[in-house]
Amino acid sequence: MACLPAALPALALRRWLGLGLVVLLCLSLGYALEKKVVKSKVGENVGLPCCHEIPSSESLHNYRVYWQKNTTEVVLAYAEGKKICKHKRYENRTEMGTRNLTLWISPVEILDNGPYQCVVQHLRFSQNSIVLCDEPVTLFVTADFSKPNITAEVSANSCESTEMVVRCSSHGGFPKSTISGALNNISVVWNVTWVSESSLSLYNVTGELWLNVTEDVIFTCSIENNGFAKSTSLLLKKTNDCVAPAVPPPYNVIAASSIIIVVFLLAITLAARYLARHVCSHCCKPQDSVEEGVKECMKPPVSYKVTSETSSL
Repeated sequence: MACLPAALPALALRRWLGLGLVVLLCLSLGYALEKKVVKSKVGENVGLPCCHEIPSSESLHNYRVYWQKNTTEVVLAYAEGKKICKHKRYENRTEMGTRNLTLWISPVEILDNGPYQCVVQHLRFSQNSIVLCDEPVTLFVTADFSKPNITAEVSANSCESTEMVVRCSSHGGFPKSTISGALNNISVVWNVTWVSESSLSLYNVTGELWLNVTEDVIFTCSIENNGFAKSTSLLLKKTNDCVAPAVPPPYNVIAASSIIIVVFLLAITLAARYLARHVCSHCCKPQDSVEEGVKECMKPPVSYKVTSETSSL
């Protein structure tokens, strides 16, 4: 029982040492995995590191080196210092370092994307070979998308809003990337279409969005690839070339207007009748006096008869 207090610190120390070794192993493993991924862009020159380096006391003649892709396709192979195999697709595009055994590819193509493996064998005098290493390395090939292009097409228009079809497109990128849109810095969700000949070909992307624009807004389209983003913005304007519909007058106004029109028409009718009668009365009186004068003139004179009778007596 007296030994327990002394044993406890020793046990705790062992646990801490074990935990430290685990953490150190994880860190070293993560560092190793990080070194085995190489990134490159289409058209660049890239070097894939091998898992072994030939010491200065030896030469390539003492080794057999195989660089293969997907463990089935031999890219480049050397034996006793001589090139013994080279893939047709990598013709005039690959070289290997004679010391560090690095595989150089130039220019990089989309089809070069994928896992590679460097297998190193050491040749002995007995012609037996010993495999020194066969660790893989992954080549991650990317291609930059073009700067996004935004187009807007008006589909319908009214005084309240303008309906638009907004499209954003970009081409020539690899692999598939994130494409996003925003209205006045507020994210929107749209339909995205990817077009590519195969999984190892350049991509073209188009995003489409239907909008009801009630005021002028700024639309931004962004595409992110390999940690870098390209953006384009366009001002979407609400069109103002519309005519507001005429508002019908109230019922009371219509009724009052109708009464005024009817009274006005009656007044005109009565005035016309009065004027016609007044003109007719003035025109008829002179005609009657003329006729009476004619009749008086046609009567025989009374004084002529009297004188005749007097003369006969």
